[in-house]
Amino acid sequence: MAEIEREAMEYDVVIVGAGPAGLSAAIRLKQLDAECNVVVLEKGSEVGAHILSGAVLDPCGLDKLIPDWKAKGAPLNVPVKEDNFYALGEAGKIRLPNFIMPPLMNNHGNYIVSMGNVCRWMAEQAEELGVEIFPGMACSEIVYGENGEVKGVVAGEFGKNADGSHGDGYEPGMELHGKYVFFSEGVRGSLSKQVIAKYNLDADCDVPKFGLGMKEIWEIDPEKHNEGEVTHTMGWPLGTKNTGGTFIYHLENNQVYVGMIVDLNYKNPHLYPYMEFQRFKHHPMVSKLLEGGKRVAYGARAVTKGGIQSIPKSAFPGGALLGCSAGLVNLPRIKGNHNAMLSGIAAAEAAIEAIKADRRGDVLEGYDDELRTGAVGKDLKKVRNVAPLNGRYGLLGGLAIGGFDMWCNTFGFSLLGTLKHGKSDAEATEPASQHKVIDYPKPDGKLSFDRLTNVAFSFTNHEESQPAHLTLKDASIPVDVNLPKFGGPSARYCPAGVYEFVGEGAEQKFQINFQNCVHCKTCDIKDPSQNIVWTTPQGGDGPNYPNM
Repeated sequence: MAEIEREAMEYDVVIVGAGPAGLSAAIRLKQLDAECNVVVLEKGSEVGAHILSGAVLDPCGLDKLIPDWKAKGAPLNVPVKEDNFYALGEAGKIRLPNFIMPPLMNNHGNYIVSMGNVCRWMAEQAEELGVEIFPGMACSEIVYGENGEVKGVVAGEFGKNADGSHGDGYEPGMELHGKYVFFSEGVRGSLSKQVIAKYNLDADCDVPKFGLGMKEIWEIDPEKHNEGEVTHTMGWPLGTKNTGGTFIYHLENNQVYVGMIVDLNYKNPHLYPYMEFQRFKHHPMVSKLLEGGKRVAYGARAVTKGGIQSIPKSAFPGGALLGCSAGLVNLPRIKGNHNAMLSGIAAAEAAIEAIKADRRGDVLEGYDDELRTGAVGKDLKKVRNVAPLNGRYGLLGGLAIGGFDMWCNTFGFSLLGTLKHGKSDAEATEPASQHKVIDYPKPDGKLSFDRLTNVAFSFTNHEESQPAHLTLKDASIPVDVNLPKFGGPSARYCPAGVYEFVGEGAEQKFQINFQNCVHCKTCDIKDPSQNIVWTTPQGGDGPNYPNM
């Protein structure tokens, strides 16, 4: 095929992804140099359309970026006023007293927010400073310079047929070049994966680790609503062998966020994370809260949980990894948005310094150093052993030893040093023959719902005539390897029902319903054969979250 000719636009900094990290970088660049030419490319149909987070926001990043955010109308309207921690059994609960929790777990001074709405507001602040933001512009390729540095990206390619050929309305997209390119794609970004591999950025770090986060928004009876209440639970239904937890956050307008994070290091391929989440809502504590209410939105996304030891080198020739593209979530706090903002600020400051020194396309070593030794690194260093301990000892052992270690780190030391994670989440999956099949109750349509019904509440849409953005390295592996050895786990680990095995016996086939995809990237992470590759669909496609 002949090389595609594309128009090119030149910028000082090109930013891929309009999440909290990318928007913070854009704002900080313009604060430091009003003449800096900055563009933000967002694959969602609008800013915030693909943003899903818990979220209880630590405002420290926003305080540094826009100190007068309150006067400027930032949508941080619900301060946390009550913190609850529970260990659940199937029919009961035990309240864990707040005083045993390490100080970093305290949510005093934090806010229950919709990060989608926070990002929409941040985009307004960026545009007022002169940042160009283009939603509906998926970035499909990286453009490299003569010396092997990242020079830019290709964005806005539309109109391919299902077989990859060019349709009648094909648009080749445009190359956007920058002196520096920032990747803030979120977890397991397709371009971020490419630069990590090309520059061997993960050579000196531990394996990345992830969880699958699922969330619903409910409108509940006003008499049951307690604005500002934050509840976290652990234990049932995941039990003590599988780690993860749940959250219930009471925001404004009689709404609550209900969610679960299932750590993807689980061994039993029969485990069905989505149904674990649905089962959780039938716990007496939760069902009592939700009965009489209605679910108004659903979504899912992967969450980074590897901690500081899993962060790859985050600066490379011509650019940087920001936010969850680097993996900056503080696991026990279930918070990463503040670190995403701080990473964007640090990357912007390093880039402005380089641009003013007339450097282009080099490695922003100062950014990588700041990420590890500055506020982000200090935040993550205190909790660095929580994920490895959970992986080794399960819920109870991980909780006891991890809690002790966090208390030690409060005083600046750890008896454990820095533990290793060991296996990747894909490698942790064991053969189905070693585990019992889990019998999940059928959703009742009132508190719990089947996947396809819930996916409709993510407002997901993909143009069906385009090439599938989920591809297989080897088309034979799902049926020939994953089904007989692992029980076909893709039919369960996907929270949107993308993957299914159809037919019987020798006629059985693997089907990919990419139209359902909510862009969580779990398949790219958990597939035991590492055979599924997630890439971006054409711009604007995917979920359209209203206020996640």
